[in-house]
Amino acid sequence: MANWFQQSIIATGRLPLFCYFVALIVAFIATRINVRLIRAKVGWFRNVNVGEMHIHHVVFGVILMLVGGVTGLVVSSASQVGYAAAASVFGVGSALVLDEFALILHLHDVYWEEEGRTSVDAVFVAVAVTGLLLIGLRPLTWDYGTPVNPAVLIVANLVLAVVTLLKGKIWTGLVGLFVPVLLVVGAIRLARPGSPWAHWFFARRSPRKMATAIHREERWRRPVIVAKIAFQEFLSGRHDLPSTRRGRRHT
Repeated sequence: MANWFQQSIIATGRLPLFCYFVALIVAFIATRINVRLIRAKVGWFRNVNVGEMHIHHVVFGVILMLVGGVTGLVVSSASQVGYAAAASVFGVGSALVLDEFALILHLHDVYWEEEGRTSVDAVFVAVAVTGLLLIGLRPLTWDYGTPVNPAVLIVANLVLAVVTLLKGKIWTGLVGLFVPVLLVVGAIRLARPGSPWAHWFFARRSPRKMATAIHREERWRRPVIVAKIAFQEFLSGRHDLPSTRRGRRHT
């Protein structure tokens, strides 16, 4: 194990990324444990308040990201250990910010509402992308073993990624940036029924395709979503408060 860490992490210069990765995961889990204890009113666990103002932990996350980011800029060329320490601080800050990503997205406190699951999704995406970078994969740098101009391949990958994302296949699109063959599959296969692509091309032009997409969603996608939500709630708690976003009108 020590030899693997030395050869795969330290020798390759990935120690800062590894520290960021670990800090992100540990801080997210610790944060979720803390907020669940606060919600359950266990012991001395309480929200941070200044007078009547509740200070969300995204505020502390922004501060830590600034501290870690600026420190990393200062020490990056001086010491890998110092850079790794700054990356750890940045990782903790990132976890705190992403854990309230839904609040930032909606500009409303939806932490325990259904919309709050977006925060958990954001953390999962950050962990997945960082993990792929940590094992050595790089986006848009796949070696096809062909004489095709790399710029052409990059543009083609980006186009396929956009099509895949517009078809509602978020994970396929993101991971496909690192493993482009997934982009080909995602771009060719039928779009999800709630995606922009289905709205533009299926809703009126091809009712049969829309019906097929809905059938596939119910048969194959829905069980996966249920399993994902069950895992999310096991890890982060139940997002079961009534939504305060539905029916709201913006002026």
